[in-house]
Amino acid sequence: MVNVLYFAWVRERIGLPREEIETKAETVADLVAELSGRDARYAAAFADVSALRVALDQQLSEFSAPLNGVREVAFFPPMTGG
Repeated sequence: MVNVLYFAWVRERIGLPREEIETKAETVADLVAELSGRDARYAAAFADVSALRVALDQQLSEFSAPLNGVREVAFFPPMTGG
C-alpha cells in the first residue's frame, strides 16, 4: 500500500487530499498512468505532468524514480517564489 497525497490544484481536480492505494506500479510514471486511467478527474489532474512535481517519502524526486519501498507519494505544482 502507498499513501498518495495531492496538493493545490491537483487536489481540487481529483477532489481528494489523500488516498491509500494498492498498486503494482514500478515507477512514479507508471503510477501516474494507472491513476490517469481511473476516471476523468485523474486524467485531468495528470494531463500535463510537466506542470507537476513529485516527492517520494518527502524527498523531491523524478517521475522515472522507482516506487520500491516507498510509503508516500505526493503530487503538487511547482513552488513559486515571493
